[in-house]
Amino acid sequence: MPPSAPPSAGPSARALLRHPAAGPLAVLAAGAAGSAHVYVTDPHEPGHLLPRCPFRLVTGLLCPACGGTRMAYDLMHGHLTQAWLDNRALLLAAPFALAMLGRWMAEGLRGRRWQPRVGPRGQLLILALAVTWTVVRNLV
Repeated sequence: MPPSAPPSAGPSARALLRHPAAGPLAVLAAGAAGSAHVYVTDPHEPGHLLPRCPFRLVTGLLCPACGGTRMAYDLMHGHLTQAWLDNRALLLAAPFALAMLGRWMAEGLRGRRWQPRVGPRGQLLILALAVTWTVVRNLV
């Protein structure tokens, strides 16, 4: 009797990884895991296992994202004023980032690939805002 092929268990792992929802689901899972760690780890206190900003380590200056981890911690604990003081620019940008993640997720679950389109003017605007925020926060 010839050996028979094992029954198929469904879609292959490769096919699942290529599904349009795989990327946003992976980002969501990583974000949830990171958020859970930050929720129980106060970044305002020394001695924690959170990465330090390489830009600040090298230059001594605050980068546009410095304070983002502290901001996320404060938001998760309901400290809105402190989150605002940690990083105003990221706090204002967070709803847009969450909206893009939501759109990416929704399109992926519908089986469609999606990525935001930012034209050259939009890219220059984002760069100008980031540079301006970096300069302003290091002068004040």
